[in-house]
Amino acid sequence: MCKSSVLLLALCTLLVAPVFAAAPITVSGAWIRLIPGDAPCGGYLAIHNNTDKPIELTEVSGPDFKRIELHHSMGAGGMSHMTPVKSITVPAQGEFSFSPGGYHLMMWRRNKLDVGQQVPLTLHFSDGWTVRATFTVKGAAG
Repeated sequence: MCKSSVLLLALCTLLVAPVFAAAPITVSGAWIRLIPGDAPCGGYLAIHNNTDKPIELTEVSGPDFKRIELHHSMGAGGMSHMTPVKSITVPAQGEFSFSPGGYHLMMWRRNKLDVGQQVPLTLHFSDGWTVRATFTVKGAAG
């Protein structure tokens, strides 16, 4: 291989490499539990932090909802209750999962939702980052 071919190959590698780098924050398994009537819906997802610093989720917003809160379900003495939380910390190079019976999004609807619908939500982090994620609407059984 001639010097110019090696140089061209090296230059192309440098230009393409950033395309394959992991995004700082990614979301997987995003879904909404649709509850019949006017009851709030639950939202669930996993947030992956691919950075070397913890990140703090402070807010979630979306056009189909009047209000979305971060919540935690807890059980004590045979009783279960939900508590709003101000933020969620996702550890460096780690993951935080929202799941039924634990941390979740409490979502008050503005618009009608249908099972199978794809709903965009924006996750807001304390450092100013935002991540847009698509949630799939599922029935009450999940």
